[in-house]
Amino acid sequence: MGGVVVDEGPGGVKAPDGGWGWAVLSGCFVITGFSYAFPKAVSVFFKELIREFEVGYSDTAWISSILLAMLYGTGPLCSVLVNRYGCRPVMMVGGLFASLGMILSSFSTSIIHIYLSTGVITGLGLALNFQPSLIMLNRYFSEKRPLANGLAAAGSPVALCCLSPLGQLLQYQYGWRGGFLILGGLLLNCCACAALMRPLVAPPKSTQLELEDVEKEGKELEVEKTPSKRKPLLDFSVFKDRGFLIYTIAASIMVLGLFVPPVFVVSYAKELGNEDTKSALLLTILGFIDIFARPTCGIIAGLKWVRPRVVYLFSFAMIFNGCTDLVGSQAKDYPSLVVFCVFFGISYGMVGALQFEVLMAIVGTEKFSSAIGLVLLMEAIAVLVGPPGAGRLLDATKNYMYVFLLAGIEVVLAAVVLATCNFLFIRKKPSEPAAELENGTVSAEMELLNKPVAAEEEEEEEVEKGEKEVKEMKEEKEKEEVKEMKEKEKEEVKEMKEKEEVKEMKEKEEKEKEEVKEMEEAVEKAKEDEEDSEKKKVEEKEEEIRPESVMGVSEEVERFLKEPEEQNGAVLSSSETRL
Repeated sequence: MGGVVVDEGPGGVKAPDGGWGWAVLSGCFVITGFSYAFPKAVSVFFKELIREFEVGYSDTAWISSILLAMLYGTGPLCSVLVNRYGCRPVMMVGGLFASLGMILSSFSTSIIHIYLSTGVITGLGLALNFQPSLIMLNRYFSEKRPLANGLAAAGSPVALCCLSPLGQLLQYQYGWRGGFLILGGLLLNCCACAALMRPLVAPPKSTQLELEDVEKEGKELEVEKTPSKRKPLLDFSVFKDRGFLIYTIAASIMVLGLFVPPVFVVSYAKELGNEDTKSALLLTILGFIDIFARPTCGIIAGLKWVRPRVVYLFSFAMIFNGCTDLVGSQAKDYPSLVVFCVFFGISYGMVGALQFEVLMAIVGTEKFSSAIGLVLLMEAIAVLVGPPGAGRLLDATKNYMYVFLLAGIEVVLAAVVLATCNFLFIRKKPSEPAAELENGTVSAEMELLNKPVAAEEEEEEEVEKGEKEVKEMKEEKEKEEVKEMKEKEKEEVKEMKEKEEVKEMKEKEEKEKEEVKEMEEAVEKAKEDEEDSEKKKVEEKEEEIRPESVMGVSEEVERFLKEPEEQNGAVLSSSETRL
């Protein structure tokens, strides 16, 4: 199951599984370290606080409980803020709150002030960093998600190895007030980690269309076109999932005893007469073992055969942890406590690496931001009861054995509930109208979870067959697309040739027209030249004939003119004669 989603955007964005995801992983590593190690590291100041404010073990245990309760109980608030504003702004504000709480607690004058500053304000700040960092991590990783969760979870033991000796050193050098002030400054690094949480950018539309085509061709996802609805800030539909309900109940029982041994192991060692520095070293040993246990368990959980059965691996880790508590309750000296811390570190690391990987496998990435908030809220009640209840039991019995026995029984009970209920009630998950497609393969993890061993191999074969069919259909579609593209290219080339031929023909026609025009002009010019020559010839002939004819005509004219004059003269002479 899985995939990734972007802030305030639609799901279906492919997880990079690397790239900037490694920077996100480093930030998540630091945030996880502060979130889980701080409640345990603060326990090194408990004896000083008991002496300062004259309170009991149960009173000081409330500090760690309130820290963890805020870390868990504000889960729905974190989900709403992340869905509304995105991960990075929420984490920035959380870093400021975490630092402010520790700084204010250094000026406390009563244990109540520490409850409010260290417990409430710092706890809220760590919560606003912890949950968004996990959401971002699961958005950036899909195939490598178990390994990424294991590496990020390793931040808790690394921070524990560093913060416990550092807290002891600060207590000796500056007292508990100076130590709280310096730790408050150290928590400002959460803001730097928040800056690394860059939101994923949705891919181009063409990529999304290709993914949708693959889903439709594989018949694994049928999308109904409905009007777009705004995504709810907190999705309560996860409670309809039986797997989610079983996980929530089991996790709540587990948290009752899971955090008790790390809180009390230092005081237990001091009670046996060991020095403060030597006692604080137990947490360092526990953390050192935990560093290697978490990534190793993440690698194992990512194996092909193990990943569909990760629920049972998680149950085994809880049984291992609970049995370690039961055996560790019989420790009577420092070497036995060292052995207990080694085995507790292994089992605790397995639980830490798997708890959110199992939740992701149950609900999927789309609902993870809401599911984790609701799960943490349910666990917050158990966190508030667990360590204080163990502290009150210690005040009543004055014996650490009962504290560790109770913690072991609670964790083992949680493992039994998870494994049994999954085997009995989730043999086959009800069919859902939509399934997620992750990186081109159908996500069949939940159908494979909790199957009888005889049927698991058949289910695996069916899943592989389905994946093979989807792959073949995808290849066929790609071939068809390539074929269509080639045909389209041929048609385009053919059209281009036809256009060129038409163009050439037009150019040829225009050229012929120009030639005809030139010929007509030449003919007209020749005609004009011929006419001119003929005219010249006629004129020349006329000029040759004109002198003789003109002379003849002029003589006739003179003669004609003279005749009237002669007649007039004769008339005049006759008239004169008559007179």
